[in-house]
Amino acid sequence: MVEPLIIMPVKDALPMAERAIRAIAASGHTVRVYDDYSTAENAARLDALHGELGIEVVHLREHIDHPSPNYRWILQTAQREALQNGQALIIIESDVIIQQDTISKLCAAVQPGTGMVAAVTTDEQGVINFPYEYAQRIHEDGSCKKRFSFCCTLLTNELLRAYDFAQLDPEKNWYDVHISHMSRQLGFENILQISNPVVHIPHSSRPWKQLKYTNPLLYYWRKLTRRRDRI
Repeated sequence: MVEPLIIMPVKDALPMAERAIRAIAASGHTVRVYDDYSTAENAARLDALHGELGIEVVHLREHIDHPSPNYRWILQTAQREALQNGQALIIIESDVIIQQDTISKLCAAVQPGTGMVAAVTTDEQGVINFPYEYAQRIHEDGSCKKRFSFCCTLLTNELLRAYDFAQLDPEKNWYDVHISHMSRQLGFENILQISNPVVHIPHSSRPWKQLKYTNPLLYYWRKLTRRRDRI
């Protein structure tokens, strides 16, 4: 299998993002970090990690002038490259810490007809957590009909060829639920790997979303009035 294209969108939230980046580097893989308008200080830190670890850093402010979040542009850009090189696309979010064999396990699960393969998320004590709480009821790896997240997820080249990300709604912010539904609608199998856990520190990359738990009324008011977090 061709080495996958591994990407990570980053919007500040260092040092959590640095932990996530270092875990990928320690597993022997290279990650492309898309810096989505981080502060100058954090952008400089990402450049320092490029020098230290050899990661690739793409500063979006050098390419587009659209305000963050820019997940649509990132996905479209990565899809074009993955298709050109015959690669799968792996998205690892900046609040996820992978293990040494996470990437190899994702890749090993790909068969003809596979659309997406996701690693289950846990807290630091190994308990399955958001967004896969429903996986507590799943006892083995296999086809999953529920929505997937991009926490740590492989999109096969077959799926990338079947669904053009140019169709993604520009009014939305996040596309993991939509793309996982489209994968199934196109006849692909989505696999959630219960035996391939990664540590997820939910919303570390977007601290304002902690309001969902501490002050849900304020969270949903801001989400509505500021048109944030559109899925």
